Amino acid sequence: MRNRKGGFGDCPGGDKQACPVEFTLDVIGGKWKGILLYHLMEGTKRFNEFRRISPGITQRMLTLQLRELEEDGVVHREVYHQVPPKVEYSLTEFGKTLIPIIKLMKEWGEEYRTKQLSAESCLEATDKKL
Repeated sequence: MRNRKGGFGDCPGGDKQACPVEFTLDVIGGKWKGILLYHLMEGTKRFNEFRRISPGITQRMLTLQLRELEEDGVVHREVYHQVPPKVEYSLTEFGKTLIPIIKLMKEWGEEYRTKQLSAESCLEATDKKL
């Protein structure tokens, strides 16, 4: 597990434990981790597959995000000693416990996107009337 430097807020109700939501977001938050986890739900992926799936991520950022997920025990990195080198990434059993959360995030995103598109259509229709 990665060493957490603190900075987590207290739980509501005066509990002095770190807020579990904040702790969870530290593990899966950020621009890329959720996307990487979403694609790992489908099965094992190689580094370059992630590059194709998410062309906006730099090689350095992809390496960093995968390393953090590995250090947190969410992703397993399998190195095959062959030429050319082969490395595969998969969800650990612990990482698989995030699948329901990622699926809910996907559903929420679909609903939000639908609302956004509907709002944009209304704005366009209003603009045309003006």
